[in-house]
Amino acid sequence: MSVKIRLRRMGKKKQPHYRLAVVDSRVKRDGRFIEFVGRYVPTTEPQTVELKEDRLFYWLGQGAICSDTVSSLLRREGLLQKWHELGLSRAGEKKPAAKPAAEADSAQDS
Repeated sequence: MSVKIRLRRMGKKKQPHYRLAVVDSRVKRDGRFIEFVGRYVPTTEPQTVELKEDRLFYWLGQGAICSDTVSSLLRREGLLQKWHELGLSRAGEKKPAAKPAAEADSAQDS
């Protein structure tokens, strides 16, 4: 099962707001969801974005794929940068840190 993080439209006509939903990729836009991980309101000034970082990082760690719009929202909020800086793998564990150059040189001399 391929999992995606995408927008689910809510609200009235001409007054949309969206929920960031974790869904099976085969489900229609407003169909069954697994979990909501945030909210996006484009009609306010400035635009409102509320995200559950811990749940978002969990699903990204499980291999969820973001839609293009969700990726741009996360990039604008700085969460994709934070995700890459944390260096989380698909299993949710940290990747081993690279040795600093000074330690690497001393290890070669031994």
